[in-house]
Amino acid sequence: MEKQYFKVGYVSDSALAGMTREDLQKLTHINVAFGHVRQDEIVTDHLKQVHALHTIKREHPELKILLSVGGWSAGGFSEAASTETGRQKMAASAVRVIRTHPFDGIDLDWEYPCYGEADIASSPADKQNFTLLLRAIREALDVQGAEDGRHYMLTIAAGADQYYVDGTEMDKVQQYLDYVQLMTYDMRGGFQVLTGHHTNLYTPTGDLFRISTDASVRMFINAGVPQNKIVIGAAFYSRKWSGVPDRNNGLHQMAGSTGGYGPSFTELDADYINKQGYIRYWDNEACAPYLFDGSTFISYEDEQSIRCKCEYVMSQGLAGIMFWEYSCDKTHRLLDAIHQGFLK
Repeated sequence: MEKQYFKVGYVSDSALAGMTREDLQKLTHINVAFGHVRQDEIVTDHLKQVHALHTIKREHPELKILLSVGGWSAGGFSEAASTETGRQKMAASAVRVIRTHPFDGIDLDWEYPCYGEADIASSPADKQNFTLLLRAIREALDVQGAEDGRHYMLTIAAGADQYYVDGTEMDKVQQYLDYVQLMTYDMRGGFQVLTGHHTNLYTPTGDLFRISTDASVRMFINAGVPQNKIVIGAAFYSRKWSGVPDRNNGLHQMAGSTGGYGPSFTELDADYINKQGYIRYWDNEACAPYLFDGSTFISYEDEQSIRCKCEYVMSQGLAGIMFWEYSCDKTHRLLDAIHQGFLK
């Protein structure tokens, strides 16, 4: 039987109703962003488009739909995970969510255990408590699954670099998970004034920040995650630096700004790629494209870099690719590139 690779899309609540039938047929999983944690419980009352899931599920019954809980600056995890009562409360709420809505599982996006950079509560005890929290949720989902005669999924989104491995017990965590999604984007940008690729497959020569998709995959395998449980990330948006010296086509230069969020792929395609003085370059070592106009540097993902990632997934025996975020590409070309990339 031919191996099926996971094609996982993060879709914000507001974009659910606008998903096309063609796109839905190209995905294997949808992560609905985001559920929140409030008083140790997963809540969905703020979501506006949950009704659209019933239509999606009816027309595409094979498509797995997960509620993604958390995201950058979304707190409540450390507090819930810190006590047995809190963990059980959160696990019970996970079951309630899948019984109330047509979700096939829960995706936990705690950014990040042991770290408070996103202005959320954190504690050194998060490292062990994260494991205990996932175990509690896994057990609760299994009890409900046994009742329903089915398997409910549990996944996480993980930071791509060493800090995440240091703040978790991935060898223990992975046994409770269907797969681990590596956020192999934003690997340069928000904290760096040095220009570089934010979602590169490999580390190119001359790059001070050594992280890449490949380096992240090796890190997580070394930490005890089986390669067939690893899903790598693709970005449907860019990172942008300004005040960049006109050297080396802007790559690996000290900029006048950190790499803030840049245009979505929709905007890049309409107004930036080989337009308005921006020239597209391809870094053969990194397997990544970038744009430079003499003073502004933009790191992004396109069909060519996605093809490289698909080939990498297949050659390394990984589980698949996920991306952030569906509404950032109204050309629909990037999702198609993922779909085509696995038709081997």
